This record gives sequence, C-alpha cells and structure tokens, in this order.
Amino acid sequence: MNLIKVGIIGGTGYTGVELLRLLVNHPHTEVVLITSRSEAGREVADLFPSLRGFTDLVFSKPDEGMFSNCDVVFSATPNGIAMTHARQLLEAGVRLIDLAADFRINDVATWEQWYGMSHACPELVSKAVYGLPEVNRDRVRGAQIVANPGCYPTATTLGFLPLVKNGLVDNGDLIADTKSGVTGAGRGANVANLYSEVADSFKAYAVTGHRHHPEISQNLTAVANDERPVNLTFVPHLTPMLRGIHATLYANLSQPEMPIAALQELFVSFYANEPFVDVLPLGSHPDTRSVKASNMCRIALHKAGGSGKLVVLSVIDNLTKGAAGQAVQNMNIMFGFDERDSLLSAAVLP
Repeated sequence: MNLIKVGIIGGTGYTGVELLRLLVNHPHTEVVLITSRSEAGREVADLFPSLRGFTDLVFSKPDEGMFSNCDVVFSATPNGIAMTHARQLLEAGVRLIDLAADFRINDVATWEQWYGMSHACPELVSKAVYGLPEVNRDRVRGAQIVANPGCYPTATTLGFLPLVKNGLVDNGDLIADTKSGVTGAGRGANVANLYSEVADSFKAYAVTGHRHHPEISQNLTAVANDERPVNLTFVPHLTPMLRGIHATLYANLSQPEMPIAALQELFVSFYANEPFVDVLPLGSHPDTRSVKASNMCRIALHKAGGSGKLVVLSVIDNLTKGAAGQAVQNMNIMFGFDERDSLLSAAVLP
C-alpha cells in the first residue's frame, strides 16, 4: 500500500512533538516535511531526543508552495497561522487539519472578537468540518479542512453530549469546572509557567471569559434537541501536572427522579461503538493518569449528595485526545484507515 505524504507546519511545540510521536509509527503515513522558522536546518531528533532512531527529518523554513506534494498537512502552530496557508493548500488539493482554533467557530465575528484578529480566509470557515469524530465522523470523511477541537471542549462536550442530545438536562444551567496540566499553555517561555511558579499551587484563570467557552457552547447548541438556549458556566484551572484535562461537569436533570443506573445505561449505549470513549462503572472516579499519553476519554457518572445534581467526570490527555491524537484520528477517518491506527497504546503509568 502506498503511504500518504504528511507535512507539518510548526512542529517545535508540545503538540508538534506529540504529533510526530504518533505519526512515526503509523502504518500508512510518511512525514516528508516539517517546518519551523526558529529551528530551520536543525535535525528534529536533535531538538527532541525522544525521536532519535525514529526520524531523520530536518526542520525547514516555511516557503510558499512547499507542501504541494503532500496529501495532508497538519498545522500545529499558534492561532492565526493555519488560515494564512489554507487557500493555497486547498488549491493544490492538499487536505488541512488545523490543531489551533482558526476554523473552530462558525461565526467569524465571534471568532474575531475572542481571538483579537481579522480572519484571513472567512469564506473557508463554512467549508471546515469540526473534527470531533463522535459527532461529525461522516462529515470528517469528506472534509478538505478539519478544525481539530480544543482540549477543554473535547472533554466537556463528550461529557455533556448524551445528556444534551437526549434532552435530559436543563440546558440553561450547565457548569464545567475544568483543570489542565501546564503543557496546555504551550512550550514558549513564560514566567507564569516556570516550575517554581506552578509547583505546589493551584489556581483558576480566565473566569470572566475563556476562548474555549464559545466553542463548547457552539458544540452543545448544535446537538440540543430543543430550542432552549445553552447557558454554560465554564471555569478553567491550572494544576501542577504536565499533561491532562479533568472536567467536572454539573447539570440539573429534566427528570430529577431518573435513576443513575438508567443514565449509566444511556451513556454506555451512546458510546458503545466509539473506540476512544470509555464509560466507567458506576461509582468510578477517573484520574488523569489513566489517560496519560493515550487517545482515550474516560467518563464516570454520579449524583451529587445534597443537591441531586448530575455530576459527570471526564478526563483526557490534553496533548493526545485533546490535540495530536484526535488530529491523527481525524486523518485516519479522512483517508479511510482504521480509526485506531497508531492510537491504541495504553496509558503511561505512573
């Protein structure tokens, strides 16, 4: 079988090296090009010794037209970069998977408000497919542009999805209390992310507004089976761990008397054919290390004592199912490969 040719725009961040980790052992791909302005001419394995013996790629300076021979390009860059390449890639017949946020929000004005810049190709936003396979698998197959979901939106959407889609909760009072490891902030130098600033501490941030809020609201509104608007309270936190997302989700049941066993049965049935969603037995408390370096989302259900609210616990690895792993999952769907190719490794312990 011929290998598909893969290019990567901007491979020097944590998401980029995670993407390479998954792709170097993929049975149907060959990474032929990876770019970096700051590291052009440097061997990838020199910057990332974990990849020694797995790749002999050298970082290239991005030039116009250099990806025209690729079948698919991943953009693992900061927000605002993929959109500057999109037109040219599509004109060359190259499919694009953007791991940043350039194509995630359907309303361009809303995107520009939250991301503080003008969109370079607003006419392509409607052509992009939001790449949450559990929702848009059929559309991803034919997509030319895939907007890979954010990490918080992945964990939160998968946790709320069966409830909102089946009209089982009050959409007007959803709460997402979420925590992320420090790799979610990227690999760039930042005093706030120094070890001595993060270790032995825990804090909320962006309480008055986070860029992932409109993405999550858009996802839930799209699947809601009634006209009640989705009103989401979303509060992210930074935790002193390297990688992982833990989302504690709260909702008021439309039928408060509905037994937890029936809700459990609903979740198990809803995700029965999803290779990367694991609904744990009742009473479970998933931890982030149970998904470390894996593409799995693990979910558990509880009824909170006192309030009777439904509590959904959802954990993912922010670099894998929350970024690079989901991007590879989308690529597998786009090219007709087994969706699990290169993604079946068990989580890393301890």
